[in-house]
Amino acid sequence: MESRNESSEISRNKCAACFRQFNKMEHLVEHMRISYHSVHEPMCGICKKHCRSYESLREHLIGPLPKQECKNIFSIRGCKFCLTILDSPNARRVHQERCQLSGGLLASFANLGLRDNLTIDNGYARGRQVVALACKMVGGGSDGSIDLCARVCLIDENENIIFHTYVKPPIPVTNYRYETTGIRPEYLRDATPLRQVQKKIQDFLCNGEPTWKIRPRGGKARILVGHDLDRLQLEYPAVMMRDTAKYPPLMKTSKLSNSLKYLTQAYLGYDIQTGMQDPYEDCVATMRLYIRMRSQNHTIEDYPLAFDPQNRNNFASWRQSELERMSPEEMFAISRSDYYCWCLDS
Repeated sequence: MESRNESSEISRNKCAACFRQFNKMEHLVEHMRISYHSVHEPMCGICKKHCRSYESLREHLIGPLPKQECKNIFSIRGCKFCLTILDSPNARRVHQERCQLSGGLLASFANLGLRDNLTIDNGYARGRQVVALACKMVGGGSDGSIDLCARVCLIDENENIIFHTYVKPPIPVTNYRYETTGIRPEYLRDATPLRQVQKKIQDFLCNGEPTWKIRPRGGKARILVGHDLDRLQLEYPAVMMRDTAKYPPLMKTSKLSNSLKYLTQAYLGYDIQTGMQDPYEDCVATMRLYIRMRSQNHTIEDYPLAFDPQNRNNFASWRQSELERMSPEEMFAISRSDYYCWCLDS
């Protein structure tokens, strides 16, 4: 009887999101306080377990030590790209063909020459405009190891090029990395200086709004999508950036960044950055990843973030006794995400 009571107590102390079990309720409360479980986490479509990242979910489904029941069902009805569970093997086949994208014609479209269609809107566009940015780096310094931006591309949500130019770095180039960049010295000789390119792109992104006035919702400023956006060193509010290198659901289980090459192959189903690389190809990949993440269908909450003022006391220490009387499901219901889910952009 005592063993049965202990088993029941441990079951009551089981996290409703990640299913981790604790010996004491106070330990579960502390877990919920620091885990930031939410409806925005990737979730197994079979057992409903919440995972911190899609990489973690992939390991749960098809990793070295998967949950066997989930693995068996996923092998028959699961999409290997978006990890969705479909109703039947046939539905899976149709869905996966649509889910796998192609990058075959991207290079030919990219090599259409330099262009500059950056404009400032006079009025408010319908909905928040989204653009993707990518750049290619050459090397500076005595050993050529300092990354210097030498080519920039900017596209809209429909994958149309709106800005494409070579960039003159602020210090001498010692390694053009031609095998991967395709950039020659003559391409940069009369190129636009980096500061001018930064200013031009920043003005386009702000779209007539002062930087200090830009806010996450409303306004005219554009959302900027990219991979490792710090490389261009733009002065643009972080709340308007969507970086696939730093988005928690797209990171490794070790909380390190995945490469754009890996993310594109794993979640879009095609290869990029083979041979000579083009920034347009990277722009398209990041935009497609963003759109796929934005299209996630999550429960709508009035205040979805843990740092929203309305949620700051959800797991406050002075509520410890009250929290310990809650069920795991009730605690999960008041738990909120510690990152901005891109589904909130839709």
